[in-house]
Amino acid sequence: MNLKNAVRKVYHRPSLMCDYIWCKLAPILPNRLFLEWHFRWCNGYKLNLNNPQTFNEKIQWLKLNDYHEEYTKMVDKVDAKDYVASIIGEQYIIRTLGVWDTVDEISWEVLPNQFVIKSTNDSGGVVVCRDKAKFSMGDAKNKLRNMGGRDYSIISKEYPYKKVPRRFIADVYIEDESGYELKDYKFFCFDGEVKFLFVATGRQQNDIRFDFYDIEFNHLPVLNGHPNADIWPVKPVNYDEMLDVAAKLSKGIPHVRVDLYNVNGKIYFGELTFFHFSGTTPFEPMEWDYKFGKYLKLPINCKTI
Repeated sequence: MNLKNAVRKVYHRPSLMCDYIWCKLAPILPNRLFLEWHFRWCNGYKLNLNNPQTFNEKIQWLKLNDYHEEYTKMVDKVDAKDYVASIIGEQYIIRTLGVWDTVDEISWEVLPNQFVIKSTNDSGGVVVCRDKAKFSMGDAKNKLRNMGGRDYSIISKEYPYKKVPRRFIADVYIEDESGYELKDYKFFCFDGEVKFLFVATGRQQNDIRFDFYDIEFNHLPVLNGHPNADIWPVKPVNYDEMLDVAAKLSKGIPHVRVDLYNVNGKIYFGELTFFHFSGTTPFEPMEWDYKFGKYLKLPINCKTI
């Protein structure tokens, strides 16, 4: 991106400059101080690490006070598949097409007409190809290099990412019954119990919508970074199986978000997330930050970073 385009991008999205500043501050500030400042900026209230009450506050506490070395393989896009398969079985795992150490090593020519590629150390980023004839390899390479260059152990103090190898994984392309997208079911779990979830839609149309539900799949009046869908997603026929899968994957963990897909009645594992949006995206109205926070029981005997 040239300077002119960069300036234009920042002009239309001033938040990009703020993100840039925070990324520069992250490596030089002590972890606790950075989290306190960044939290106040993002959430609009002071972070209380001595007696955290809200969900987002407790996420920050876990970053500093609940170290688990095994979390690294659980967030690695490659190793997580083996870990999850050992608990719930291979039938829930999306088939891998290839794994490469660098962008330049990716075997584009052997990939099918449709596929997806992710960086193993990234969170949320993905390159999707629905038609190779219309696919820009140059744009894809640039996006993947940016994703692979992120270090969430620094920019958001999410320690599990520190030792994740920088690799790139290609998976088969899947879409749900809509024929054009893949709804993402994100279950918030607390030591093996699912308490609530949200369904992400509209990503393929660049019109992201989040809809929160309680465990009975009743729609909740809460926003978290994105508006609700115009038409709320309906409860999947095999919803109980999804709950069972999420519960099994979260057993023994104070909190983890288990992301699943549901394609024509077949459930697939997406990813495990320990720090939902890094605890820096406000819940609206704020009362839900407190309500969700009550579900998260902070461990007593834990290892600090």
